[in-house]
This record gives sequence, C-alpha cells and structure tokens, in this order.
Amino acid sequence: MKRLLIYPALSLALVSTAIAASYNYVEPADFKKWLESSKPVKIVDIQLPADFRKHHFKNSLETNAFPVKSADDKKKLDDVVPQLVAGQEDIVIVCPRGGGGAKNTYDHLKGKGVAEKRLFILEDGMQGWPFKQLTLADTKQ
Repeated sequence: MKRLLIYPALSLALVSTAIAASYNYVEPADFKKWLESSKPVKIVDIQLPADFRKHHFKNSLETNAFPVKSADDKKKLDDVVPQLVAGQEDIVIVCPRGGGGAKNTYDHLKGKGVAEKRLFILEDGMQGWPFKQLTLADTKQ
C-alpha cells in the first residue's frame, strides 16, 4: 500500500518541478552584460506608473500592466504585441519582483504568438536589480 502512495506522490513532485521550471529567466549579471554590449533586446516593463517613473531601463516598453490578471491588464500588453511578434530579438520582462506578474506576462505573450525561446523574465525583478546605475528615473512627477 505504501508503494502505491509513493508513486503518485513522486509523479506529482516531478510534474510540479517541470511546471515550475517552464519559464526562461535571465540573471541580473547576464542582463547587465546584454545592456552593456548593446545586444538587441526588447524590454517589456509591466511596473505600475509610479514605480516605472522611479526606475526603468532605457528604451523599455512601458505597459503598466502589473499584475496582468485582469482583461484590462492584458489589454495593456496587447498594445505592444505587434512589435514583439514582428521582431526577432529576445524579450526581457521586467516586473517589480520577477514573480507572478512576470509569469502572467510570459504566458500571455506566448499565447499571443511570441516565440517562447525569445521570452525571458528578469530574475528578482526591478526590486532585485543590483546595478542601479543602469536604470533611468523620470524627473517629472
């Protein structure tokens, strides 16, 4: 009986691990190299407006779509989908912490036809970004 319970539990654990690992991430140090080398990349920033004004990357596509749960949030992303689908460069999703909002964005863009191999989530999001000198801030409030 114990063996019968162990196999389903083990299978569930393996499936959970596979699902959790189904997103592409870029570590801050690697993304820093991309920025400094001028690697062609599209940056989809989903931070709320106040956070975007405080810190964002040059040439970011400001969507203000966080947390990307509602139809209205997803509509904000839909506005940038045509230029993402038309391009060939990698796409980095920036959100406050690199968690649920980024995953929701990843899933939404993938569902809209953006190739998954091009999608990356900035690990730990903007709050975990250690290279503040590479961000911009809007001085107008």
